[in-house]
Amino acid sequence: MIVLLAAAQAIALAIVLVRLLPGRRRRPAVAPRPNAALADGDVTVIVAALDEAARIQPCLDGLSAPGSIVREILVVDSGSTDGTPELVRAAAARDPRVVLLRDPPLPHGWIGKVWALQHGLARARGEWVLGMDADTVPHAGCVGGAVAAARALDYDVVSFAPRFAIDSAAERWLQPALLVTLVYRVGAAGTDASPDRVMANGQCFLARREVLESIGGYAVARASFADDVTLARALARAGRRVGFLDGSRLYDVRAYTSAGELWREWGRSLDLKDATSRARQWLDVALLLVAQGTPVPVLLVLAMRELLGAPFPRDGALLLATSAALLAVRILLQLALAASYVTRGPTFWLAPTADPLAAIRILLSTLRRPTRWRSRDYGSNGSRTGDDPVIFRRR
Repeated sequence: MIVLLAAAQAIALAIVLVRLLPGRRRRPAVAPRPNAALADGDVTVIVAALDEAARIQPCLDGLSAPGSIVREILVVDSGSTDGTPELVRAAAARDPRVVLLRDPPLPHGWIGKVWALQHGLARARGEWVLGMDADTVPHAGCVGGAVAAARALDYDVVSFAPRFAIDSAAERWLQPALLVTLVYRVGAAGTDASPDRVMANGQCFLARREVLESIGGYAVARASFADDVTLARALARAGRRVGFLDGSRLYDVRAYTSAGELWREWGRSLDLKDATSRARQWLDVALLLVAQGTPVPVLLVLAMRELLGAPFPRDGALLLATSAALLAVRILLQLALAASYVTRGPTFWLAPTADPLAAIRILLSTLRRPTRWRSRDYGSNGSRTGDDPVIFRRR
């Protein structure tokens, strides 16, 4: 049994190293461009909103910064009852580029955010369309930097990993472990990947408008709880140049307010089941269970046996070596991730000890499809595509 576990760890270590090694040549974090100018058009920003009164103001303030290349900021509200529309109207009074829209009733088979983005796209006029989440805080020059990077690297579509603003010690312990499940599966931001391994982040997702329109907008991801990755991989398979870059200098994000909410909400989409074949998904789960789930427990057990004076197990040296190697890689990755966090603290550096929980969360999410997202209940069939026609029209 020990030999089998050590062999599984050795295989997992090899896979992780293959995926991480391109990170040595990864592109640096994208720099903001406060005074950027476009030669081929400007930018429409679409912000999907549902009860975001507590979070949307910093997002609108950042997007409305003077000198921005933003042409229009379309906030698509999906029936907020917490004062979100009033905040947006107040922002529109200060900046005429801000426009409040209300999306039509959610059709069967659509996820709410995707439907809101689709409605916003039908109203967009910019050459580029930038989808930003309401809980983001764009830095000065965020939009200019994003478009400049897309143009410099000849991307049709590119999204950006954020810098995380996390308050509680529990979140700083758990969140990096969950983030690493993505890195182990798809590699680091700033590296290119095959279409079936492309990563994306809908918090800051930029595309040429004509590219989105060529595939019917966001409809390809209408039923996906991982809509960003589903859309990016569909575009990559269609031959478009799709990138995923480090945007830690462009914007911050505070998506969740507690470790419990982080576990529930992010954990539901983190498995990427809607963007990954079932076979590959389970291979990824197996990788995470071995690469993240076993090193810390194995090393703890071996240490306890040593403290208690128990005989060192036969073939234990091999298992010790593979577990220690996996943990060493994980610690080095934690060091590399540090720049992606506003604050860190002691629990951030202890995040590798949360890895077994993160691997279990991906397993649980893989076993069960969500029926509720944020404040919306989709029911047992809520994410299944229905027979409603996809309406996409220019307005």
